[in-house]
Amino acid sequence: MSVDLSPVVGWHKGKLRMNMLKIRRLGIALGCIMIGVTSGATSYAQSLPVKSVPASSNSDTLLSSQLQQFFRQQYTDSGMQVTVVVNTPAARQPQCLSPQFMLSPNSRTWGNVSVAVNCNGQKSYVQTKVQVSGTYWVAAKNVPAGAHLAQTDMQQKTGRLDLLPPKAILDSKQAVNGITLRNISIGQPLTLSMLRRPWMVHAGQEVQVQATGSGFNVSSAGKAMNNAAANESVRIRMPSGAIVNGTVGSDGSVTVTI
Repeated sequence: MSVDLSPVVGWHKGKLRMNMLKIRRLGIALGCIMIGVTSGATSYAQSLPVKSVPASSNSDTLLSSQLQQFFRQQYTDSGMQVTVVVNTPAARQPQCLSPQFMLSPNSRTWGNVSVAVNCNGQKSYVQTKVQVSGTYWVAAKNVPAGAHLAQTDMQQKTGRLDLLPPKAILDSKQAVNGITLRNISIGQPLTLSMLRRPWMVHAGQEVQVQATGSGFNVSSAGKAMNNAAANESVRIRMPSGAIVNGTVGSDGSVTVTI
């Protein structure tokens, strides 16, 4: 007896086709998912911020180094420590390998300093803050006005010189034997404006005058018209009534050059 199996075989073939179709659809879906993941990762990587170094950073560092060297030359053999901060924005800083720096006559060399820069024939100005550390002198005790300042009245300190008052005394020789013009408190930094040198000549005092010129030297007496310390100018009224200007010497005599 024979059995017809074609319906069963046909059913299995149909089932197989359906399974193959599901597998194919699943593969397509997985492929789409992988493409989406890959493209998403690529898009994310492209959107990451890139940290770039400003083009002027190297020139900014170079200029700072050049200014450090320039200002340190102003304090050669002084033992002072110098640090320069450039305040001018990097975009406005001159950029060349061999700039020439210049300071105005009698300008300060610490604190806020404007520096003229010649860079490839073009002149510009750079604003800097120069920090200088070194030794200076303060009052070792309370000193009244009118006192003769002695070495024992002073004490040496170390610190930032650019933060001190103008004309701070860095050498004790500038202050010893000076006359205080006001009361000075202990620990207060000493400045030249607090002191005056002792008078070598007083107003109304008779002084010896040496008049010198080409081929002659005349000595005479005269009367001082103002107080003056050594190496300062003084006005002298001569016996004839003429008034001359002279320079006071360390011995109190006055020299007049004609």
